Amino acid sequence: MRSARHHHGDAVRRSIVTARRAIALVSLLSLCLAAPSLAADEAVQTEASRAQVAKLLDKMGEHYAKASTLSERRDAFEQLMQKTPGPSRVQIKEVDAGGVDAEMIWPARLHYSIGKRAILYVHGGGFYSGSLDTHRASAASFAKAASADVLLIDYRLAPEYPYPSQIDDTLTAYLWLLDSGYESGNIVVLGDSVGGNLAIEAVLRQIKLQGPPPAAVITISAVTDLAATGASIKTNAVNDPFGNALQIEAARKAYLGDRSPTDPRVSPLYADMKGFPPLLMQVGSKEISLDDTLRLADKAKQAGVDVTTEVLPGMIHQWQLFPFWLDDARKSNQRAAEFALAHFADKPRQ
Repeated sequence: MRSARHHHGDAVRRSIVTARRAIALVSLLSLCLAAPSLAADEAVQTEASRAQVAKLLDKMGEHYAKASTLSERRDAFEQLMQKTPGPSRVQIKEVDAGGVDAEMIWPARLHYSIGKRAILYVHGGGFYSGSLDTHRASAASFAKAASADVLLIDYRLAPEYPYPSQIDDTLTAYLWLLDSGYESGNIVVLGDSVGGNLAIEAVLRQIKLQGPPPAAVITISAVTDLAATGASIKTNAVNDPFGNALQIEAARKAYLGDRSPTDPRVSPLYADMKGFPPLLMQVGSKEISLDDTLRLADKAKQAGVDVTTEVLPGMIHQWQLFPFWLDDARKSNQRAAEFALAHFADKPRQ
C-alpha cells in the first residue's frame, strides 16, 4: 500500500502536468486568434473532422463545378441546400416584417401571441443568392438551441436590387421586431457570410440613428471588407469552394456598382465600431474571409467592444449550414446559441 506522502506527491505532479497543459492550450489559442495564418491550428482538427469536410467539399463540387456566373451560382446554392435535411420540431409562420418577406420560426410548443426572445437571422449568399429555403434548417436549429423565436428574412437580392436594399431590409426587420413587442435587450442579430456584413451595418446605422441596439450580434464567416484586401482572400482560395477573387469581384459589382468598397457604410472594417453591442465572430481557418473576421475583431476590441472570436480549424466558408454532416458545425452552432442565451435580458426557464 502506498503512503499518504506518495499519494500527495502524485497529486502534485498531476496538478503540475494539468497546469502545463492548460498554459500550452491557452498559448496555442492565443496564437491562432492573433496570427493572420492558422497553419498551427491545423493540428487541432481531428481526422474525423477532416474526413467530414472532404465529403462536404465533394458534394459542393457536384453543384459548383460548372457554375461560373452569379445566376448559375445562385441556382447551385439552392440545389445544394435542397438535398440537405429540412427543419424539425419547430413551427413556422410566414410574416410581413414591415414590408420584408420573412418567416418566424420557433421551437415546437404551445402557440402564443408573442415570445420574449428573438434572433434576427440574416442569411448569406454574396448579396445575390440565398433564400428562406437555403437557410430555414439553420434558422430552425438556432430557434431550438437558443429557445428563441427566429425571424429569417428574405431580403432583396442583387443585381436586381443593389445597395442599400439589403441593409434597408435588415434594419426594417429589426425595427419590426421592436414594434411587435420584443425588447431590444431580448433581440440578437445573427448573420452568416454577407449576412454578417448586413447585420453589422444595420446595427451601426441603428446606433447612428440613436435607436436602441440589440443585445448582441453574432457573425459567422463574416464578409467585412468588400475591397478584399485580406491575405486569406488569396491564400485560402484553393480551400474554399464558396468564393475566389473573381467571384468576389463580380458579386461586389452587382451589389455596389460604382460605390467605393472601402465606404464604411458597406464595409464594416472601415467603420467606427464605438458603442457596438457584444459581438461573437466565428470563422473557419480554411476560408477566404478569415482575415475579414480577425481584422474587424481586433478593430472592434480597440474601440472598446466586447468581442469574442472563435477560429474553427479546417472549416470552410459557411460551414455552420451543415450540422447534419459536420460535427464541428453542430458544436460551433451550439456555442453561438449559448452566446445569444447569455446576452438575452430574459433567460428561458430551465
